[in-house]
Amino acid sequence: MSHSTKSPGQPSGKGDQQLLQRPESLDGSTYKIKTPHSDHAFYVTINDIIISGHRRPFEIFINSKNMDNFAWVIALTRVISAVFRREGNVTFMVEELKSIFDGQGGYFKTGGKRMPSVVAEIGECLEKHLIKIGLVEPSQDKRRPA
Repeated sequence: MSHSTKSPGQPSGKGDQQLLQRPESLDGSTYKIKTPHSDHAFYVTINDIIISGHRRPFEIFINSKNMDNFAWVIALTRVISAVFRREGNVTFMVEELKSIFDGQGGYFKTGGKRMPSVVAEIGECLEKHLIKIGLVEPSQDKRRPA
């Protein structure tokens, strides 16, 4: 059996792309998502790793007391975290998640903003986080004035 001697934050060399190794501790932020479809909120925690002086997301955790969503929440958490742990640009995940529409029509957030799905709102949390850590610039509203 081979043991890795790579230090945390360094690529492990598995597969076609390099996997980043998890250090003992990571800094991150937690975002709350409250939808009108559930009495229980979703909490999205995104932990970051610093590589060569640059911060990037390393893992995501999504939690809720609402067990109706357990299977897809765990699957989404694992897939997004797997993407984060690969070297390369992860910002494409924002648009991928924000483009998911709920077959029941989505909902309106407090303040009146239309949200097409819970997954789209998770994408919005990721976008806020990437802006916060300086990985992407805030997007301009693409709608034209009437």
